[in-house]
This record gives sequence, C-alpha cells and structure tokens, in this order.
Amino acid sequence: MPKISTLIAFLFLVTTAAQAQEKKISLEEIWGGAFQTKGMQSLQSLNNGQEYIVQEYDRQKGEMKVVVYSYKTGKKVRTLFSSIDMRGLNFFQNFELSDDESKVILGTEIEAIFRRSTRGIFYAYDLEKKELQLIDDEPIQEPTFSPDATKVAYVKNNNIYVRNLSNNKKTQLTSDGKKNEIINGVTDWVYEEEFAFVRAFQWNSAGNQLAYLRFDETEVTEFSMDLFGSYGQFLYPQQEVFKYPKAGDDNAKVSLHCFDLEQNKSIDVDLGEYEYIPRIKWTNNANLLSVQTMNRHQNELHLQLVDVSKNSTSTIFKDTDEAYVEVTDYLTFLADNSFIWTSEKDGWNHIYHYSLDGQLKNQLTSGNWEVTKYYGYDKESKRIFYQSTESGSVNRGVYSIQLNGKGKQNLATEPGTNSASFSADFTYFINTFQNTITPPIYSLYLAKNAKLVRKIKDNQKLEKKLSRYALSPKEISQLEVNGEMLNMWMIKPTGFSEDKKYPVFMSQYSGPGSQSVANTFLGANDYWYQLLANQGYVVVCIDGRGTGYKGRDFKKVTQGELGKYELEDQAEAAKILGKYDWIDQDRIGIWGWSYGGFMASNAILQHPDVFSTAIAVAPVTSWRFYDTIYTERYMKTPQENAKGYDDNSPITHASQLDGNYLLIHGGGDDNVHVQNTMIMIEALVQANKQFDWRVYPDKNHGIYGGNTRLHLYTLMTNFILENL
Repeated sequence: MPKISTLIAFLFLVTTAAQAQEKKISLEEIWGGAFQTKGMQSLQSLNNGQEYIVQEYDRQKGEMKVVVYSYKTGKKVRTLFSSIDMRGLNFFQNFELSDDESKVILGTEIEAIFRRSTRGIFYAYDLEKKELQLIDDEPIQEPTFSPDATKVAYVKNNNIYVRNLSNNKKTQLTSDGKKNEIINGVTDWVYEEEFAFVRAFQWNSAGNQLAYLRFDETEVTEFSMDLFGSYGQFLYPQQEVFKYPKAGDDNAKVSLHCFDLEQNKSIDVDLGEYEYIPRIKWTNNANLLSVQTMNRHQNELHLQLVDVSKNSTSTIFKDTDEAYVEVTDYLTFLADNSFIWTSEKDGWNHIYHYSLDGQLKNQLTSGNWEVTKYYGYDKESKRIFYQSTESGSVNRGVYSIQLNGKGKQNLATEPGTNSASFSADFTYFINTFQNTITPPIYSLYLAKNAKLVRKIKDNQKLEKKLSRYALSPKEISQLEVNGEMLNMWMIKPTGFSEDKKYPVFMSQYSGPGSQSVANTFLGANDYWYQLLANQGYVVVCIDGRGTGYKGRDFKKVTQGELGKYELEDQAEAAKILGKYDWIDQDRIGIWGWSYGGFMASNAILQHPDVFSTAIAVAPVTSWRFYDTIYTERYMKTPQENAKGYDDNSPITHASQLDGNYLLIHGGGDDNVHVQNTMIMIEALVQANKQFDWRVYPDKNHGIYGGNTRLHLYTLMTNFILENL
C-alpha cells in the first residue's frame, strides 16, 4: 500500500506541475500588476556614508516618516523625522535634505505639469528644533536650500523668490515673469523635454549668489489642445495653451543672470553667440560659474567660465562633432577645480580629466565600448566609479579606475545588467543585477574591493510564480544586416517546432542613441510578447543603425535623414527572417510607440511587400511637427533639409498603404501632438486607403490611467490576432 500511495502522490504532483506549466499570461494580470518586481525603496545616503534613509508610511498610525538604516547590517538605526512630530502636516509626498542634513523640505499637494515638472505646497522642517515653516502659501516649483540651509529659493508664477528661514522674510528676485511670455528660474517646455531639467537656478557655495536662466517666450508660437474631461466635469472643452517651438521656428531667447543677495541686485551675463544654455553649474570657487552653451545645430558645445565678481566670461573648452554633441550630465569639479568630462570625441563615449584652463590632463577610459554612467569621484582613494559596456553592448558592468587612468577594478561584471548606487563616501555600493532570466537582485558590496557584505533582496517569489506559466526564453543574439551585426532578441512560441510555419511580430523603437535589445529582465511589454508567443507568434526585436552603445559612427549614420537607414535595417532583417523554414514570410507585422510608431508607419507604407500589418502608437508622422531641440539635433531645420524631412515622412507615402494599419494616439499628448495622427488620417482618406484608428481622449504621450492601458493592449492584441 505505501508504494501505491507514493506512486499516486507522484502522479498527482507531475500532473499538477504539467497543468501549472500550461498557465497562460493574461492582459488583466499584466496591467493589474501581477508580475511587478520588488525593488529597493528610494534610498538616499547620509553624509557619513554608513547610513541611508528611506521614506515609509505606517497606515495603521497614519504616520509618514523617514527612517535611518545601517548599510552594513540593513537594520533600522533610528527615525530621522516623522509627521507625528509636526503640527499642521500629517502627510508629505516627497522630501529633500539640506546639504548639512539639519533641515528638510517637505512637499505636499504635488501636481504634475509636464513630464518632469511639478508644483505643490512646500514646508521647511528643522530637525533639531522640530519646527515647521510654510515656504509659501501658494503652489511653488523647485524649492532648494542654500548651502548653509538658512534660505530657500523657489519659483512661483514664473518668478524667483527667496525665503529667509531665520527671520521668515520673503524676497522677490524677479518681477517680469508672465505665463507664455517670460519664465525665470525654471525651463520652458522644450528644455524640460529635450535637455531633461526643470530647475534653472543654482546657488553658489557661499549662498550669496543665485545664477539663473531667463526664458523670453514672446516670439514662440503657442500650441493649444482641447481637453474634454469626464461626463459632467465641464460643459465646454477646456483649452490647454503653451509655447511649443516646432522645427525651424523661433525658440525662446534664453539668457543668463546672477543675483547678488547681499547687494540685492542682478547682473546680466554676456555669453557671446549661442542658441542654447543646456547646463549651468558652479565650480568650487564661489565666484566662478561654469556654463555650457550650444549653437542651434548642436554640433558645437562651449564650456565657459563666468567670474561673477568681475562679470567676465572666458571659453575654456570646446567639443565639436560633424553631427551633434551630446550634452554631458557628468561635469564634476574636483578640489583643485580640475574637472571630469565625458565625450564621444574618440568615437566612443569615454571619461576625460581636464585642468580648469581646459587643458587635457588624461583620458581615463578608452576602447571600443561606451561609458554609460559616471557614478562619481572618491577623493580619498582618488578613484572614478562608472558603468560601461565593456562586456558587450547589451550588458552593463560597474568599474573603478584611478584618476591617472590606471588600476582599473571590476566591481560588478556578471553578464547581464549591473547598476550601482554608492554611499556618500564611496565605502559601499548597492548593486542591482538582472538578466533575461533573473529578476533584479540587490546586494551590498565594499567599493574598495567589491567584497560582498550582504545580500539585500531578490525576487524569488516572482520567479516561483512565473514557473507556473508557459513562458519561452528571450534569446539574445546577433543578425547580420546590411553589413552590420545587429543585436536581436527573439521569443519563440511555446511548443515551438521547426516543422511549423509561424507569423512574426517585430517590436522596435529605433530612435537615435536608444536601446531595446538589452540583457535585462522582463518588463510589462515582455509579458505581452509572452502572451503573443502563447498564441503562436515569433516575437522579434532588432536594434538597427542609429541606436546606441555601439559607437559614434553606428549611432550618427542616420544624421540628416531620420527613418531611412533604420527602416532599411528593419525591412532587410524581416526579409532575412522570412527565409527561415519555420517563418511565414507573408505574415510579418511590426509595431512601435512614438519614434517606434514613426518607424512602424514607414515600414508598412514603404515596404508593403515585407510587412502585412503595423501598429503605430503616438507616432511622429512628420518631423516638421516636432520640437526644435530634438528634431534639429538630427535633421537641421526644415528650411535647410526639406528633402530629409519629407522623403521619410509617413504622410508622403500614404498612397502606398497595402496592409493592415492601426493608428493610435492620446488626445492630450503635449509631446507628440495628436496633429501627427490627424494629418496622417487625412492623407490616408484622400488616398482612399482603409485603416483602423483610435484616439484616447485627454491621454498624454504615455496613454495610461484607470483601465486605459488594459483597453489599449486588448485593442492591439485583437488587431494582431485578427490580421496577422
């Protein structure tokens, strides 16, 4: 009897396991968050380098608090501050410590403006005195402590203010701010989107000077879009109006100024000829400000030094490129005011060390690989810490190197994606590791020798959960296309057999410097691709020419004609795949979002012999409709390069549609305007071409909120099943 029972139990387990393996992913699970990975809470290192802080919320007590933990043990050390200690503030959404960690800015009632910008009600809280101070009784932007934490500068209604926390006095530094005309201290729409920053003012180290940018938008054309709201919200559509410079049109006139708080006056800084000021940053000298300026073509970048005590300017360094120069976020001034810089000047993105007069001291990294992140400089060990593609363009490793370019150390280089977060004094770093089969693992290491201190967190529960589903591996490889070895991933159908014929669904983004083929774990779209694989599709993604991390020449070959070489690569890759015995070359589809939507549209219009089906979400359909900074960086202006704009516009090729085309857009997209889709629709109608389209009212470029993503992906899934 025991043997029979054991056999029955074994058969039951095998049967149960087999049934579990057959479980299929659903869209409801994907967009309901069933497969989310556990991450590290948004931690911040304290100055001592031995502790970090995390924002936490106790629902039972209704207590919002910031808690201090030990790096070494991971155990709670103390509570730094709590809403229970504050009178008048029970909840805060974000916080920012002062440099000396004596005070904290707390934000509440935060509302989004555009992609990165917000406004809200903010308080300053003194950690020692446990005193709470309202910074302003109206919504403000970008409140920032002075270095000694005695003052807070911020922007309200396009003007800059400073609140003195000692006497509670408020000083208005500018007075000409006006919506859609003059902006002081924060960026306009196009700077925020394309130069990726909002706060356009900086305190010097002495806290007596505030450098800031002023945007004169008067001559920039207004863009408007109607927002409809939900039923009963308002009777008439509400119009959102803001300045948006489209390719070839006038930009805001941006100028640099510096306000002396001791003398209570501002100076205008003459920077010579330029179009853009993408970065400002004080050096360690309280009177010396660094400024990066660029011409309109963005192929010349000047690093200038402004001596505010004399109001004099000198150019110390110039970076040029036949195509365009990447703006670096990694400018770092060392104790002697020499500086760290990153550049593609040798054909690959690497780290350089310059003296303050702009003379090259050393190229710290070199090789046919790219530095992808600069983590910082440790003055004690005199080492630079960085992330790079040294182990292959789809991988990321973490390294350190001496300031003289010698003594490189491998800190985290297991094949896959390694990303580090260092403690303030570079004693420790938390490494996040993942690859296509391993969800994120978080581990603490010593920075000096990469010795493991402790494992922090993994996602074994998710791995166990996924083991019950029918999943196919995401295989990373390379495909030779048009003389280049292109990175590719492929997901084959569950139960794949080379004796069958399968349709292919291609995913891509293809934008300049982007990467879609990477050795990372599954994201939301990857689960969707698994769902399609369960339905019998081969899903493929290929990074063609123009994408990133394979050197300057590979990336910038598309200059002046966005969409040409990228499309050649996607079409040729599809043809190559179509020759595989197990692929049905008559059933190849493609999709993409934003730039990827531009590409998917061009694919079905210009290569109807290759692609039978395409889905374009929020596509650019003509670069004439997109903003100045992004578009002109790669295309120059339409006045200079009309052919480049029009030859590769999907609108130009509307009459060639001969397949299944689904066009999707958000009606409230402030980035890629729904105008792109509407003009495309009109071109297709006039060409008497049938197609499908969907507009999601009031939704921005991300098309989300409530059930929107579920609805969107249900729409796309059904379209694929019906047409491919």
